Amino acid sequence: MDPVTIIGGATVAFNALKKGFQFGKDLQDMSGQLTQWASSMSDLAYLEQKNKNPPWWKALNGGSVEAEALEIFTAKRKAESMRQELKDWISFSMGPSAWDELVATEGKIRKQKKEQEYRKAEIQEAIITWGVTGLLLTAGLGIFGLIIYMVA
Repeated sequence: MDPVTIIGGATVAFNALKKGFQFGKDLQDMSGQLTQWASSMSDLAYLEQKNKNPPWWKALNGGSVEAEALEIFTAKRKAESMRQELKDWISFSMGPSAWDELVATEGKIRKQKKEQEYRKAEIQEAIITWGVTGLLLTAGLGIFGLIIYMVA
């Protein structure tokens, strides 16, 4: 998951939603686009949270945590702009209760993704972290043992 891909998916869904509103479609008719947009917003929030406390091995990967934070910040600003425009469209054309319905749906999607996809990603990250840590610790102890063996 990277912020550019996430915001790209959100933009595609957002443009489809705008076009649907212009043609007078109802929220139920655009559930696929709403789900895609809400899912992208959830992914972006998760990515921002994960970037605040990255695993130690991510620095070894060569990627810059600061560059990723800047990409996330930029994507988040664009997402906030989309959210406000979407809120205006929905509130104007369908009333404020429709926006509340969308926010509730977005919350359900976020909860569902947290329970499924994000948990899986966290387990994979923990496995990598513990695996790399174990390998480095084992190699370090092996080298230390070899040095002691050579000296003795």
